[in-house]
Amino acid sequence: MLKVLKDLFDAVTGNDAAVAPRDDHALQLAAAVLLVEVMRADPALGEKERAAVVEALRRSFTLADDEIDRLVDLAHERSRGAGDFFAFTSTLNDRYTHEQKVRMVEQMWRVAFADGHLDAHENHLISKVAGLLHVTHGEYIAAKLHAKGAGHA
Repeated sequence: MLKVLKDLFDAVTGNDAAVAPRDDHALQLAAAVLLVEVMRADPALGEKERAAVVEALRRSFTLADDEIDRLVDLAHERSRGAGDFFAFTSTLNDRYTHEQKVRMVEQMWRVAFADGHLDAHENHLISKVAGLLHVTHGEYIAAKLHAKGAGHA
Protein backbone atom coordinates (compact mmCIF):
# COMPACT_ATOMS: atom_id res chain seq x y z
CA MET A 1 0.00 0.00 0.00
CA LEU A 2 2.77 2.43 0.92
CA LYS A 3 4.66 1.65 -2.30
CA VAL A 4 1.56 2.45 -4.36
CA LEU A 5 1.18 5.77 -2.54
CA LYS A 6 4.89 6.54 -2.98
CA ASP A 7 4.71 5.74 -6.71
CA LEU A 8 1.66 7.96 -7.04
CA PHE A 9 3.39 10.79 -5.14
CA ASP A 10 6.55 10.40 -7.25
CA ALA A 11 4.49 10.50 -10.44
CA VAL A 12 2.72 13.70 -9.34
CA THR A 13 5.97 15.40 -8.28
CA GLY A 14 7.80 14.32 -11.42
CA ASN A 15 10.34 12.05 -9.73
CA ASP A 16 12.05 10.11 -12.55
CA ALA A 17 12.40 7.00 -10.38
CA ALA A 18 8.65 6.45 -10.75
CA VAL A 19 8.82 6.69 -14.55
CA ALA A 20 11.34 3.89 -15.12
CA PRO A 21 9.19 1.04 -13.72
CA ARG A 22 6.19 2.19 -15.76
CA ASP A 23 8.36 2.33 -18.88
CA ASP A 24 9.64 -1.18 -18.14
CA HIS A 25 6.08 -2.42 -17.66
CA ALA A 26 4.99 -0.85 -20.95
CA LEU A 27 7.92 -2.49 -22.75
CA GLN A 28 7.22 -5.87 -21.18
CA LEU A 29 3.52 -5.62 -22.00
CA ALA A 30 4.20 -4.59 -25.60
CA ALA A 31 6.49 -7.59 -26.14
CA ALA A 32 4.05 -9.93 -24.39
CA VAL A 33 1.07 -8.73 -26.46
CA LEU A 34 2.91 -9.38 -29.73
CA LEU A 35 3.89 -12.88 -28.59
CA VAL A 36 0.35 -13.61 -27.40
CA GLU A 37 -1.01 -12.37 -30.74
CA VAL A 38 1.02 -15.07 -32.50
CA MET A 39 -0.37 -17.64 -30.09
CA ARG A 40 -3.92 -16.40 -30.70
CA ALA A 41 -3.46 -16.32 -34.50
CA ASP A 42 -3.50 -20.11 -34.57
CA PRO A 43 -7.08 -21.39 -34.23
CA ALA A 44 -5.73 -24.46 -32.40
CA LEU A 45 -4.62 -22.55 -29.31
CA GLY A 46 -2.39 -24.90 -27.36
CA GLU A 47 -0.26 -25.21 -24.26
CA LYS A 48 2.97 -25.57 -26.27
CA GLU A 49 2.53 -22.09 -27.71
CA ARG A 50 1.76 -20.62 -24.29
CA ALA A 51 4.91 -22.27 -22.94
CA ALA A 52 6.88 -20.71 -25.82
CA VAL A 53 5.47 -17.27 -24.92
CA VAL A 54 6.48 -17.77 -21.28
CA GLU A 55 9.97 -18.90 -22.31
CA ALA A 56 10.42 -15.90 -24.61
CA LEU A 57 9.40 -13.52 -21.82
CA ARG A 58 11.70 -15.30 -19.38
CA ARG A 59 14.62 -14.86 -21.82
CA SER A 60 13.82 -11.18 -22.41
CA PHE A 61 13.02 -9.93 -18.93
CA THR A 62 14.06 -10.66 -15.36
CA LEU A 63 10.68 -11.57 -13.92
CA ALA A 64 9.45 -14.13 -11.39
CA ASP A 65 7.19 -16.92 -12.62
CA ASP A 66 4.08 -15.33 -11.07
CA GLU A 67 4.93 -12.00 -12.73
CA ILE A 68 5.26 -13.72 -16.10
CA ASP A 69 1.90 -15.45 -15.59
CA ARG A 70 0.24 -12.12 -14.77
CA LEU A 71 1.96 -10.49 -17.74
CA VAL A 72 0.69 -13.20 -20.11
CA ASP A 73 -2.84 -12.87 -18.71
CA LEU A 74 -2.75 -9.08 -19.12
CA ALA A 75 -1.31 -9.42 -22.63
CA HIS A 76 -4.14 -11.80 -23.52
CA GLU A 77 -6.66 -9.24 -22.29
CA ARG A 78 -4.99 -6.36 -24.15
CA SER A 79 -4.57 -8.31 -27.38
CA ARG A 80 -8.31 -9.05 -27.52
CA GLY A 81 -9.04 -5.32 -27.45
CA ALA A 82 -6.24 -4.23 -29.77
CA GLY A 83 -7.33 -2.91 -33.13
CA ASP A 84 -3.79 -2.80 -34.49
CA PHE A 85 -0.21 -3.31 -33.40
CA PHE A 86 1.10 0.23 -33.76
CA ALA A 87 1.03 1.09 -30.04
CA PHE A 88 2.97 -2.06 -29.19
CA THR A 89 5.48 -1.88 -32.03
CA SER A 90 6.11 1.82 -31.45
CA THR A 91 6.99 1.05 -27.82
CA LEU A 92 9.50 -1.54 -29.02
CA ASN A 93 10.81 0.81 -31.72
CA ASP A 94 11.41 3.48 -29.08
CA ARG A 95 13.17 1.21 -26.58
CA TYR A 96 14.71 -1.74 -28.44
CA THR A 97 17.89 -1.78 -30.46
CA HIS A 98 17.63 -3.15 -33.98
CA GLU A 99 19.18 -6.42 -32.79
CA GLN A 100 16.53 -6.72 -30.05
CA LYS A 101 13.78 -6.17 -32.63
CA VAL A 102 15.18 -8.96 -34.80
CA ARG A 103 15.29 -11.20 -31.71
CA MET A 104 11.66 -10.30 -31.01
CA VAL A 105 10.71 -11.47 -34.49
CA GLU A 106 12.63 -14.69 -33.89
CA GLN A 107 10.78 -15.20 -30.60
CA MET A 108 7.50 -14.72 -32.44
CA TRP A 109 8.58 -17.44 -34.89
CA ARG A 110 9.43 -19.73 -31.96
CA VAL A 111 5.89 -19.30 -30.66
CA ALA A 112 4.48 -20.03 -34.12
CA PHE A 113 6.59 -23.19 -34.52
CA ALA A 114 6.00 -24.42 -30.95
CA ASP A 115 3.12 -26.71 -31.90
CA GLY A 116 4.92 -28.09 -34.97
CA HIS A 117 2.54 -26.37 -37.37
CA LEU A 118 2.80 -22.95 -38.99
CA ASP A 119 -0.62 -21.41 -39.56
CA ALA A 120 -1.05 -18.90 -42.42
CA HIS A 121 -2.41 -16.33 -39.93
CA GLU A 122 0.74 -16.66 -37.80
CA ASN A 123 2.92 -16.19 -40.88
CA HIS A 124 0.99 -13.07 -41.94
CA LEU A 125 1.04 -11.59 -38.44
CA ILE A 126 4.79 -12.01 -38.00
CA SER A 127 5.44 -10.54 -41.43
CA LYS A 128 3.31 -7.50 -40.58
CA VAL A 129 4.97 -6.96 -37.19
CA ALA A 130 8.46 -7.39 -38.68
CA GLY A 131 7.66 -4.59 -41.11
CA LEU A 132 6.41 -2.35 -38.31
CA LEU A 133 9.63 -3.05 -36.39
CA HIS A 134 11.72 -2.11 -39.46
CA VAL A 135 13.21 -5.60 -39.67
CA THR A 136 14.45 -6.26 -43.20
CA HIS A 137 13.10 -9.15 -45.24
CA GLY A 138 16.47 -10.91 -45.04
CA GLU A 139 16.52 -10.57 -41.23
CA TYR A 140 12.91 -11.77 -41.09
CA ILE A 141 13.78 -14.90 -43.10
CA ALA A 142 16.95 -15.54 -41.09
CA ALA A 143 14.95 -15.25 -37.84
CA LYS A 144 12.39 -17.69 -39.21
CA LEU A 145 15.04 -20.23 -40.22
CA HIS A 146 16.88 -19.86 -36.92
CA ALA A 147 13.68 -20.37 -34.92
CA LYS A 148 12.64 -23.33 -37.06
CA GLY A 149 16.08 -24.91 -36.66
CA ALA A 150 15.98 -24.37 -32.89
CA GLY A 151 12.71 -26.27 -32.71
CA HIS A 152 14.28 -29.34 -34.31
CA ALA A 153 17.48 -29.28 -32.28
